[in-house]
Amino acid sequence: MGIDIVTFGCRLNTYESEVMRREAEAAGLGALKNGAVIFNTCAVTAEAVRQAKQSIRKARRENPDARIIVTGCAAQTDPDGFVAMGEVDLVLGNEEKLKAHNYRALPDFGVNDTEKARVNDIFSVRETAGHLVDAIEGRARAFVQVQNGCDHRCTFCIIPYGRGNSRSVPMGAVVEQVKRLAGNGYAEVVLSGVDMTSYGADLPGAPKLGRLVKTILRQVPDVKRLRLSSIDSIEADDELMEAIATETRLMPHLHLSLQAGDDMILKRMKRRHLRDDSIRFCEEVRRMRPDIVFGADIIAGFPTETEAMFENSLKIVEECGLTHLHVFPFSPREGTPAARMPQVDGRAIKERAARLRAAGEAAYRRHLERLVGTRQSILVERDGLGRTEGFTLAAIEGGAPGSILAATITGQDGARLIAAPTAMAAA
Repeated sequence: MGIDIVTFGCRLNTYESEVMRREAEAAGLGALKNGAVIFNTCAVTAEAVRQAKQSIRKARRENPDARIIVTGCAAQTDPDGFVAMGEVDLVLGNEEKLKAHNYRALPDFGVNDTEKARVNDIFSVRETAGHLVDAIEGRARAFVQVQNGCDHRCTFCIIPYGRGNSRSVPMGAVVEQVKRLAGNGYAEVVLSGVDMTSYGADLPGAPKLGRLVKTILRQVPDVKRLRLSSIDSIEADDELMEAIATETRLMPHLHLSLQAGDDMILKRMKRRHLRDDSIRFCEEVRRMRPDIVFGADIIAGFPTETEAMFENSLKIVEECGLTHLHVFPFSPREGTPAARMPQVDGRAIKERAARLRAAGEAAYRRHLERLVGTRQSILVERDGLGRTEGFTLAAIEGGAPGSILAATITGQDGARLIAAPTAMAAA
């Protein structure tokens, strides 16, 4: 039956799942008679944890004799909760999941079946390795981990307890990984991390993210498109801003960790920026790179949020010119300061999240309409679908997954662009 990996959450988890597959195969899990299912979980919201547990129960019903292993941030932050699940055979922490020998901690390999958890103190981890991956299964673009963990302690966030303190992958290892992937035919590489704009603070000479981006583009001419995952705009360094303005191979799409648009809420979240900082950043980048597209994370119904405070978050969608919105209805995470703050009524949270999503959907439709008639470069992801440089979804015929097609945008259907390869459009 082999090894099946179920991945939840962020791009970093997607990358790590590929490392996990390799390590689990090296440990011999692929030879197990009834196979193994490995869950790489997310802990960013209570809903993410609930969905993971639901999927684990379903997997056990469908695969009664398979070995089920749970790892990832939810397993790191609450190992006992997964150990207590009868469906689970082994629980691994975020550091343990990247090493082959830990996957052998199963009765099949002579380990006592009462020892279900291998989860160490994530804050004791001081380094992050640049794991070399040749491919990302089923993906047209490749992900490269450049950083892990976070030194900040936002009051709503459980992730530092799942990922530990900030650790950076040495620049040479990152460049080598990008070279490897470009050499294997990947036209687009995405740099990922938990708090990417803190990159380099723990490395000799403290190089920043902008230096890393410039070095990759200079030393790996074969990579056609370099993309950043989520960044914290208040930490964007001067070289990163220069790269955004001048490097055409750095894609014009930034996903911002905004979280709110009200100053009091931002302070209670213990964020490092105010609403004017976000607006100013977007205006500055748009002047430098007019084709830039912004996405953002925004939380609806943070504790103590009044209607007036929420309106400030709602308005920032237009004030920052956001296009791709990720809306998170606030859910308290046990052990965080925000869980102890006065909570907003659940119905109000749900209603505010719906209004934010509606604003985001309207902004996205306007964005689609603006692109009709333009020329775009589209990376084909799978049959009939691809992404522009600005990460906008497009329907396009022709081209193998991973290829880049020049196209004219002939229309849009409210969810995606309709694109025709240039030669066909000209005809």
